[in-house]
Amino acid sequence: MQTQPDHAYPTHWEADVVLRDGGTARIRPITPDDAERLVSFYEQVSDESKYYRFFAPYPRLSDRDVHRFTHHDYIDRVGLAATVGGEFIATVRYDRINDQGLPAKDPEDDQAEVAFLVQDAHQGRGVASALLEHIAAVARERGIRRFAAEVLPANSKMIKVFTDAGYTQKRTFEDGVVRLEFDLEPTEQSMAVMRGREQRAEARSVQRLLAPGSVAVIGTGRAPGGVGRSALRNLLDSGFTGRAHAVNHAFPEDMDRLEPEGVPAVRSLREIPDPVDLAVIAVPADRVPDAVRDCGEHGVQGVLILSSGYAEAGPEGRERQRALLRQARSYGMRLIGPNAFGMINTAPSVRLNASLAPQMPGAGHIGLFTQSGAIGIALLSGLHARGPGDGGIAGISAFVSAGNRADVSGNDLLQYWFDDPDTDVVILYLESIGNPRKFARLARRTAAVKPVVVAKGARHNGTAPPGHTVPTVRIPDSTVAALMQQAGVIRVDTVTELIDAGLLLASQPLPAGPRIAILGNSESLALLAYDACLTEGLRPLRPHVLAPAATPEDFRAALAQSLARDGCDAVVVTAIPWVGEADGAVPGASEGAALAAALRAAAAADPAKPVTVVHLAMEGLAETLAAPGEPSGPTAPSQDGPPAPPREPAQAPPAAAPPSDPGAPARSSNDGPVRTAPHPPRPVYPPHPPRPPARPSAPAQIAAPAPSRPRPAPVRIPAYPAAERAVRSLAEAVRYAAWRRGAAEPGRVPEYDDIQETAAGDDIERLLGRLTPGVDPGRSIRLPADDAGELLARYGIRTRPALPAPDADAAVRAAVRLGFPVALKTTAPHLRHRADLGGVRLDIAGQSELRRTYAELTEFLGSPEVLRPVVQAMVPRGVDTVISAAIDPAAGAVLSFGLAGAPSQLLGDIAHRLIPATDRDVADQIRSIRAAPLLFGWRGSQPVDTTALADLLLRVSRLVDDHPEVVGVDLEPVVVAPHGLSVLGASVRLARPPATTDLGPRRLPVY
Repeated sequence: MQTQPDHAYPTHWEADVVLRDGGTARIRPITPDDAERLVSFYEQVSDESKYYRFFAPYPRLSDRDVHRFTHHDYIDRVGLAATVGGEFIATVRYDRINDQGLPAKDPEDDQAEVAFLVQDAHQGRGVASALLEHIAAVARERGIRRFAAEVLPANSKMIKVFTDAGYTQKRTFEDGVVRLEFDLEPTEQSMAVMRGREQRAEARSVQRLLAPGSVAVIGTGRAPGGVGRSALRNLLDSGFTGRAHAVNHAFPEDMDRLEPEGVPAVRSLREIPDPVDLAVIAVPADRVPDAVRDCGEHGVQGVLILSSGYAEAGPEGRERQRALLRQARSYGMRLIGPNAFGMINTAPSVRLNASLAPQMPGAGHIGLFTQSGAIGIALLSGLHARGPGDGGIAGISAFVSAGNRADVSGNDLLQYWFDDPDTDVVILYLESIGNPRKFARLARRTAAVKPVVVAKGARHNGTAPPGHTVPTVRIPDSTVAALMQQAGVIRVDTVTELIDAGLLLASQPLPAGPRIAILGNSESLALLAYDACLTEGLRPLRPHVLAPAATPEDFRAALAQSLARDGCDAVVVTAIPWVGEADGAVPGASEGAALAAALRAAAAADPAKPVTVVHLAMEGLAETLAAPGEPSGPTAPSQDGPPAPPREPAQAPPAAAPPSDPGAPARSSNDGPVRTAPHPPRPVYPPHPPRPPARPSAPAQIAAPAPSRPRPAPVRIPAYPAAERAVRSLAEAVRYAAWRRGAAEPGRVPEYDDIQETAAGDDIERLLGRLTPGVDPGRSIRLPADDAGELLARYGIRTRPALPAPDADAAVRAAVRLGFPVALKTTAPHLRHRADLGGVRLDIAGQSELRRTYAELTEFLGSPEVLRPVVQAMVPRGVDTVISAAIDPAAGAVLSFGLAGAPSQLLGDIAHRLIPATDRDVADQIRSIRAAPLLFGWRGSQPVDTTALADLLLRVSRLVDDHPEVVGVDLEPVVVAPHGLSVLGASVRLARPPATTDLGPRRLPVY
């Protein structure tokens, strides 16, 4: 069997998980020290549950049973326990068996018998399902491929745990017992089941925090002022619908009510007779552990810690924060903070302001998460300024500012907002991303049903801000941005852009295309909007310029006309104060309100297209446009449901033909001539190539949320003080709408008949066995060129041979073998792929020319020992490109593509996609680099074979996705010719895969 060192306690099996009801539990291996815990746990299990476990009355465990159930070798016999408060609430174990169901003697036996026992008080919380995920992952790690379980027919709950897991199963009934056998290889269905359970559990845990029935503020000061007293005051002023308690150990013993607040005052949580759902802790850091212990013993569901003095304070504070997280999770509680600003829920049934914000924001449909309290204040203030009051354009559904976010993070809020019917738009300000791989997965799923707008701080220094105990993400910010774009995330740079984009997306339908109508009473402002549209890649129509003295009725008519046009997808209205005494003009402060009423009336008549307003010095306009209004007539679904045709057509209408003179905007007869500089046409790429036969991409599945609650759609229009800001927000909406239409028809991961996946796996095992002895387990090794070429060939990737040429005679022999003409190239790292430095000589036609070239190369650049020359056959001319794939510990597997040389190395013109990439992903990837026109016939050149290029990208993606041991692939250069391509250089790196990945069982992160 296994050697003794393999019997060491496997710490990497420990995990914190969120259960179905939103509480947490810790899963860990059972050890001999757990004997007393096991006996205590068993005593609390009902006789019926014991009968279901042992198929007979079994009132107590014998000493032999206790020894057997607590002593494991962690290979053939493994036991896991779920614990809360340090005590067992459930156990699971497996024993390796042979084909006859007897204890295994042969290490090649790959079947095990599995059995569960869950304490009755914790049944129905999803504990067994979580344990099954983890014991299955452990079994796979130990070479077990199949589980068998025997269950009594009456034990329907346990049968359901197995049948609902999504594994491939076989079910038989014999001698009054149901026998279930199932393969442990993850399937598309099992992954979907696990992800669905994860989403529901984590969403429920956030919902419990945001909608508590009772709140205790621990650390409420006796005198007005202070953090705790302010938090209590804000809670009460918000109109909180639940019960509130003030807690302070320094309250006098005869004090039972805090005045003037009029809330019950207690010295300890133990004095509160009723359950407490949420504890807001505002005591010094050294007293927080006592407060958390009291919360855990009282059964509090979650804690919000406003106290500072943790990871932001240095190494000692970082350890204090880790201990705090372990303590909170040991009691099954979720934690927001420490050093948090707080959280807000504007739902009428809750009205929670458990934050340091003195004013309750207006209720609306924007979900807001920040890691920084200062940014949280800025966002709340900025939104309030743009649309105060319930039902206004800037109203929020919920707000969380998590501070050091030791536990609850942006990922948890994405899980919650995914199917929250009261949230239409998600806004995130992130300073660090602890699990980028999971973030990209959750953001992609959420963005498929509602917009996700993200601004990220700390983008360039590669370090997390103080207090954020997360791994440093080594991938550059450009890669993070590209991955966010692939996930459908709207990435912006500033807090102002967060608000600008959020307001438009929360109040307007998604545009069906990029055709933008512009109208207004200022030529200059209309032209600024027109130029901004071109800068953002939109297709502006010729502006409709009204007279400077145009009345509100003129604006209403012009907007109605633009909205009715078939060739218009969105409208930008520009307005300046009216000039002149035209009939119908409304002078003074009321002009903005009058114009707002006219614009709202026009927009209400055609609510299917977005409208945005740019104004200068129009008093009252923005406020009136943002205020709650009457519903626009038909009931409009929120953006979190499937896209309704009026909001986002399944396909965009055909693009409008460009105006005959794009530099000459349309204008009214009483305006002077208007001229704009002509703009160069945008490159037009051919359509995506046809798709090869495909297999579904399981990790990219997008689950549909629960149907949203229909609600009236009041006409609210976002207004901006600058054309650039309005157009930028509109452009983000256009790009997001296009991504969403594409997400409705996701791409496919192709199946190839010529891929030898099993043989490649055998090659990898052989190579790792041969090359890794003595190598650190975490280190990767680079394959020799021949081995790399053979492995790539298993996936249909053919590399052109490069023969070594240590002297001129060897170079001639290599050229004769390959056939003239040839190329002579150095492989020294400082000259590799550097034709500009003379390290690459092409089109050498004969032996004498080759000898002369070899002599020149070694004379001017160095000796053959330094240059390491090689000879390679010439290939058809084309465009030199570079393809790579790498595993980042944080972001996962990333596929990269660019043009070789200066475009990628100097300008950073590289496109990235997550692996596994689909046919749609790679087609977009090829077209997304700035130098892409060179591939499609730029300035009369012949287009190259992008179909073959896409095929190569897909094969590299498949190789890395199928074999996690492949941690790096570099193909450079890849010469893409008009017909076919040639891979001239390749390198492959292998490493043992990590024990856990994002494809493993669900677990909460520990930093």
